[in-house]
Amino acid sequence: MAEPTPCYGIDIGGTKSELVACDAAMQVVWRKRIATPQADYPSFLAAVEQLVANADAELGIRAEAIGIALPGVRERRSGRQLSANVPALTGQTVAHDLQARLQRRLHFGNDLQCFALSEAHGGAADGYASMFGAILGTGAGGGYCVQGRLIGGFNGLAGEWGHWSVPANLLQRHGLPLLDCGCGLRGCVERYVSGSGVAMIERHLGGSAANASEVIALADAGNPRARQALDIHRDLLAHSFAELILALDPHVIVLGGGLSQYAPLYQQLPAAISTHLFNGVEVPPIVPPRFGDAGGARGAALLACQPDLS
Repeated sequence: MAEPTPCYGIDIGGTKSELVACDAAMQVVWRKRIATPQADYPSFLAAVEQLVANADAELGIRAEAIGIALPGVRERRSGRQLSANVPALTGQTVAHDLQARLQRRLHFGNDLQCFALSEAHGGAADGYASMFGAILGTGAGGGYCVQGRLIGGFNGLAGEWGHWSVPANLLQRHGLPLLDCGCGLRGCVERYVSGSGVAMIERHLGGSAANASEVIALADAGNPRARQALDIHRDLLAHSFAELILALDPHVIVLGGGLSQYAPLYQQLPAAISTHLFNGVEVPPIVPPRFGDAGGARGAALLACQPDLS
């Protein structure tokens, strides 16, 4: 009997896009990453089509089912995408256009939700009754799973915690400005707690860090400005997680994105979150991901292999 054809999962990120091929046991057997064309839509479509063609050629197969994790949200009626981190996709009928190019069974999900789905199945949240996957990368957002199933909601927005608002008094406490967000709102959590938010805070304090890695390196070297930036970031992130706990009460929170690699977060966050909760509320475990900081591609493959999970 022939082996089942692997399922493909594609994770479209703000800086990179990744395709993985998974076998029947959802083990990744092949993967490839490319830079995401952010500004030119035809180049984006061509890049995804080429990524799939390369996978077919190198594996010697034609995968008939592909899961695709798209950044942002899709309007229910028009099918048009809104993506703050990949501007080329905003206003485009991405699902329709990719279907026309790839000519296979496509299953679409949100990139953040696919990360959560992956960690709920064989990942760091496997066996928990509910989980929230919180990505802290180019942007910030997440996905919510109950008994292993994604909770999408009426608009497919469940888990878009990155576009909740930071309270004005918290911004004032830290002397931070009210920032516009690519989603069209102002003061979104994403602008402050994402990896780019860490660098923004350090620059606002008078520094010049280009990204979170630079801030962390400066703090590790004893730079007081960088340490202050990380302290402010931790307080803002803790407040947003406290609101998340009050709203959804997940049994575990799995971190993703580049900041999930910053080990002190796992030691420092629980106490910081507790300061924003009333007595008697216990902070759930906060754990690193099992499938890496960007596991959305495997989650997208799960959508293709087991579409009933969404």
